[in-house]
Amino acid sequence: VQLQASGGGLVQAGGSLRLSCAASGDTTSIYVMTWFRQRPGQEREFAAAITSLAGAEYYTDSVKGRFTISKDIVKNTMYLQMNRLKPEDTAVYYCAAGRSPVLERATTYDYWGQGTQVTVSS
Repeated sequence: VQLQASGGGLVQAGGSLRLSCAASGDTTSIYVMTWFRQRPGQEREFAAAITSLAGAEYYTDSVKGRFTISKDIVKNTMYLQMNRLKPEDTAVYYCAAGRSPVLERATTYDYWGQGTQVTVSS
C-alpha cells in the first residue's frame, strides 16, 4: 500500500484547509486510515481516524468540532477538512493505514504517507 498526502499550506488563524491522502495498491486488509500530526519538537500524535468498513470516525479532543475526517471509496482517498484552524494546529500531518484496532498508537500502523506541512499564522 502506498499513501500520498497533499493539501497542506499556510493559512491564517480561523481559516480552513483540506488534506487528502490517496491510497494505492492492495488496501483490502486495511482496517483504519488515520491522520497523525507532529508539531515542532514533539512526538507524532493521533489526530483523527476513520475505519474502512463501517466508516466510524474518531478524533482527539483538541480537534473535535473543528476537523472532519472522511473517505471516498471510489477514489480510495481519505480527507481531513480542517476548519477554525489555530496556531497550535501547526504541524506536519501524516496519513497512515493499518490493520490494528489500536488507533492512537503510531507504532501499530503499517503504511505511512510522506507528510504535508500545515502552518497556521496568528
